[in-house]
Amino acid sequence: MSWLYRHTIRPCLFLQDSERIHNRTLRALGRVSRNRLLNGLVRLLFAAPPLPVDAMGLRFPNPVGLAAGMDKLGEAVPAWESLGFGFSELGGITRHAQPGNDAPRMFRIIPDEALINRMGFNNPGAEAFTQSLQHWRTSGCWPGHPVGVNLGKSKITSLGEAAADYAFSFRILRPYADFFVVNVSSPNTPNLRKLQDRAALDEILVALHEVQNETGDRTPIRPILVKVAPDLTFDALDEIVELAFARRLAGIVATNTTIARPDHPRPALRQLYAETGGLSGRPLTQRSTEIIRHLYRQTRGSIPIIGVGGIFTAEDAWEKITAGASLVQVYSGMVYQGPGIARAIVTGLRRRLARQGLSSLASAVGTAHRTS
Repeated sequence: MSWLYRHTIRPCLFLQDSERIHNRTLRALGRVSRNRLLNGLVRLLFAAPPLPVDAMGLRFPNPVGLAAGMDKLGEAVPAWESLGFGFSELGGITRHAQPGNDAPRMFRIIPDEALINRMGFNNPGAEAFTQSLQHWRTSGCWPGHPVGVNLGKSKITSLGEAAADYAFSFRILRPYADFFVVNVSSPNTPNLRKLQDRAALDEILVALHEVQNETGDRTPIRPILVKVAPDLTFDALDEIVELAFARRLAGIVATNTTIARPDHPRPALRQLYAETGGLSGRPLTQRSTEIIRHLYRQTRGSIPIIGVGGIFTAEDAWEKITAGASLVQVYSGMVYQGPGIARAIVTGLRRRLARQGLSSLASAVGTAHRTS
């Protein structure tokens, strides 16, 4: 299936504008999600074998998740499980609806299997997104895997009011999702990355914890994670680690897209790389793994890490896991490898565990540290 996609379907898709085909694909998956017969057919074709992981107080059918940015409208919530993913992260969602940045704002760098996007948190806003999740909850189609929501700051909200902005979205969405990721690392909202500063991030986390502890709220405690940028220094990461311990974060997502660019020898590709926005895909692989390795070392493996950045194959996922990731996510990999990517990665991980004589994925997490 992967060969068919890469050599027959993908060339046709890539003739079209990147964002346009993305939107068409999501609408098609939305129709699949609303049709039990079609959803069952997709599950039959793409379901992944079991490889369960327990992390953050949640049970994951397998460790391969859908990264944020793919489904910003909650349009295809049931379909992601049918496509073999062990969890999905929806959004990013902001308090206020916003159109995002001007188009064009998504670019492919095909020879390097990379993407650049400067979407700018285009989304319907937290209240409208809540209605979408309510619909899937009441329809009987809610997936059996954990569903997370990526929370961002509205563009019109000042940095000084950021904590209240995140808290508003968290409060109304909390009953409908299983975990939440605080996104302070997207490069596409002006000044957002300043919220990775320890004091600013601490203010946001305090506000979210206050929502969790509101009197009369019977919603279970939801795991809260922070998503970090690959462009942070190790010293800056260490401050976030200290805060993660102090505020009892459930996990860290490593990493978001990067503003760094490779020095490419081909002029045509240099021109593409000159586009502003966050770079994802193959060029991010090494740096994201370095960040995971550092975070695992600094936390001594005590805080779960979700590894994301340049994962296309089971070998890529294995590298992230042995560096310290308990779970992984894909985005660009799905664009380039197709809808069978989750099943292919899970199948490959199961084979790798068998060859290594390991009984569970958890026993592989961080093993690169013990052999180096």
